[in-house]
Amino acid sequence: MNSLKNRVTLIGNLGQDPETKTIETGKKVTHFTLATDDGYKNADGQKVNETTWHNIVAWNGLADIAGKFLKKGQQVAVEGRIVYRSYEDKKGATKYITEIVLNDLVLLRSGKSQGKDGQDKDE
Repeated sequence: MNSLKNRVTLIGNLGQDPETKTIETGKKVTHFTLATDDGYKNADGQKVNETTWHNIVAWNGLADIAGKFLKKGQQVAVEGRIVYRSYEDKKGATKYITEIVLNDLVLLRSGKSQGKDGQDKDE
């Protein structure tokens, strides 16, 4: 059960092309956002769709893979751990951020094979 303590699995679509940087230590890091959708019917019986945005961080080998193969709109499955951190912005205010640090990544579909509603064009 120790391997289940801080693990999250998400399936969603990239909200932007990944951005890869090499930091001072020589390690590579790639950041991108992932949108997950959840739908339900409200009290009036109308379908409501909610989108949640997640900040994704990949390091080293996964950073290379994400930066090279992922593009905005692609559907991916990610597995990682939740990390909470804070930083000070340029104005001196403390900002808090939640990120998913990747352990694994699977490309499910390219964004070009999907229609505007996110469904496969063949469906």
